[in-house]
Amino acid sequence: DQLPPELNDMSVTLTKVKALKPDVLVISGHEKGALTAIGQIKSLQVYVPIIAMTHCDSAQIAEKMGKAAEHVFCAHQWHRSLGYKDELFGTAENFAKQFEAAYAYEAPYQAAQSAAAVHVFADAITRAQSLDPEKVRDAIAATELQTFYGPVKFDASGRNVAKPVVLTQVQGGKYVVVWPGKSAAGTPVVPRPLP
Repeated sequence: DQLPPELNDMSVTLTKVKALKPDVLVISGHEKGALTAIGQIKSLQVYVPIIAMTHCDSAQIAEKMGKAAEHVFCAHQWHRSLGYKDELFGTAENFAKQFEAAYAYEAPYQAAQSAAAVHVFADAITRAQSLDPEKVRDAIAATELQTFYGPVKFDASGRNVAKPVVLTQVQGGKYVVVWPGKSAAGTPVVPRPLP
């Protein structure tokens, strides 16, 4: 269903969901959409066994919506519990702690992604032995690098094809990695308990 562009009222869609009783509800609506969805799912008393959405961490649904966000699945670009590490920051957890010490809030994936991008540029410039844009571009294209953010390897279109997205579930007010299995710190709760 198409959500309204302002993402401030999803009641029409959620009323349909309540009537249709699907097994899974997936919502992609950036930060505002995530917060609106959780709030209106609660207020309209919509129950779906599996709810998944994007932008949970940047919207801070666990922190801002409390119990209403419990057992929601969230796609994450990065999580501090992942086992990635490099020679600059150490582990993902090391980066998260350094970021928190410097800025007094939890590291969002955008900060981790940005730090990894600087690492990729520095590595490419070192390998290119030049600041010539074409040489640096070619070095970036040939990148195969392990970072605390995850592995980096670009395809012909410039996408990083080496680093997977992880799936978390809000459990006890925390974003717990539940997939892929090799990275999982917890077990998914399915179906969501009834409110």
